[in-house]
Amino acid sequence: MAPSVPAPLPAPDSLAATGPLPLPRPAGGTFPAGLHVVERPWAPVAGVPAAGDAHAGAEPPPVVVLVHGSLDRAASFTRTMRRLPTTWRVLAYDRRGYQGSREGGVVGLTGHVEDLLDVAAATGRRVAAVGHSMGGVVVLAAAVARPTAFTAVGAFEPPVPWLGFGRDGAPLADVRAPDPGATAEAFFRRMAGDSAWDRLPETARTARRLDGPALATELAALRRGAPAPFDIAALTVPAVFGSGGEVTEERRRRAVAWLAANVPGSRLVEIPAAGHGAHLTHPGAFADFAAAVVALGAEGPAGEEPARRGGTGR
Repeated sequence: MAPSVPAPLPAPDSLAATGPLPLPRPAGGTFPAGLHVVERPWAPVAGVPAAGDAHAGAEPPPVVVLVHGSLDRAASFTRTMRRLPTTWRVLAYDRRGYQGSREGGVVGLTGHVEDLLDVAAATGRRVAAVGHSMGGVVVLAAAVARPTAFTAVGAFEPPVPWLGFGRDGAPLADVRAPDPGATAEAFFRRMAGDSAWDRLPETARTARRLDGPALATELAALRRGAPAPFDIAALTVPAVFGSGGEVTEERRRRAVAWLAANVPGSRLVEIPAAGHGAHLTHPGAFADFAAAVVALGAEGPAGEEPARRGGTGR
């Protein structure tokens, strides 16, 4: 039987949020200058200490930070954020060089790691950080750099070509192209499909093209033969690795399976019906993935046996 072909991803800019909670809003607090941070409104439980409270009592609610991938933005997590418990503090942010954080300039992986660590520090708590695709690379690198900042981390299909799971065939986009905007358009069309690009209003297409310099920098860092940006063997924070099902690329699934099998105490979550853009097509299941990260962090030291958990929520 021929493998099923994934449907084109919905255009993130056109997703309409539904449900009882309002949309995430710009977050207050001392977050890094130039970084656009959004926070899902939450409902603290009476008698439970909030972030920064030093008095003894019930365990404070989890703090979850969602980190987007290449040519994406915090808004793509809107439906996932709204499916997480309302007593949890949930944040996302536009990584530097993208969308609302574009004026902060383009940075490499080290800069993205520093931003995540600064966002975590601004919450006053250890956080559960969950990254999608390139966001997963940022999360893992940050956890290696400063493990005490995190209760647990999650990485959904992170690109790890330095481990031997590079892309075969043509690259997603030509990072040497003189026009970064054209690189961004080619990348979007390759990842989400021509129809998804065609559905975007012109303002959204312009915004994606403006994200081209940040995208080109990331693609160049992940090119075949590039050095390893960090040592995955140095990861000591409890970790959950996620992948889609049969509709996702085989190399992504093999990479995630390898990570779950070789990072001690890590766990594997598969969303069988989803592809790479699970946070867009299956936000409920992606919220389950984030919840698995929180749960693993609450357990303390991770166990030795990886666990498989399927997600089908939409």
